[in-house]
Amino acid sequence: MPGPKLTVTIIALNEEANIRDCLESVRWADEVIVSDSGSADRTAELCRNYGAKVFMDDWLGYGRQKNLCQDRAANEWILNIDADERITPELREEIQNALAGNGADGYLIPRKNYFGGFWVRRCGWYPDYNLRLYRKSAGRFVERRVHEAVHLEGRKERLKSPMIHLTYRDTTDYLSRMQRYSTLAAEDMLNEGRRPSLLDLFVRPQFTFFKMFVLKRGFLDGTTGLVLSMLYAFYTFSKYAKLWELTKGRAI
Repeated sequence: MPGPKLTVTIIALNEEANIRDCLESVRWADEVIVSDSGSADRTAELCRNYGAKVFMDDWLGYGRQKNLCQDRAANEWILNIDADERITPELREEIQNALAGNGADGYLIPRKNYFGGFWVRRCGWYPDYNLRLYRKSAGRFVERRVHEAVHLEGRKERLKSPMIHLTYRDTTDYLSRMQRYSTLAAEDMLNEGRRPSLLDLFVRPQFTFFKMFVLKRGFLDGTTGLVLSMLYAFYTFSKYAKLWELTKGRAI
């Protein structure tokens, strides 16, 4: 017997280079909904060519944008993915079996994260479980500006087959996105009533490096592990420095 129907939700902005392979990996889904927040390239056109339902939306923030897609879904089960993620045939089969089994209310999916074409096995980057498959009636994204995640009221289980995540093309790509993410993270912390301390500015970045490179054995990933650990330490410093500026009423 066929399992419950599934809606795939995707938010996108100027993802022409990524979106085709992403959509190809979910052609088996019953419905694909895309929220495009103003792409200047062929993202929307490519999505429509694959039969996706494309909506042109103002940018609301990551959590709210993903919830907007969820609210438009015709089906009870949601699979949320990003344009730089791919569902492998093995994961597809596992998802379909999970839905047919009608067991949990949500499923955590591991991710194989890549940096510049290199699969990062350490640094805390694998297995990197994310709750991406869930019942619409039981789950919803927490509406943060960045680092959004699904809050689930119900039982969770873990799938074994990982999705592919082409996380960053290179260091330039990381730094470009870090500028945006660190600003959004600082704004979220400010709204939560956080105030930075010397500990946040001085110790946290060093601990981030130590955690990724030593505790999470990033050194076993060689130069890639070293570069990633240093980049994440810089990100940690950046978001707390921006929070400090926000508390002083300065522009960031």
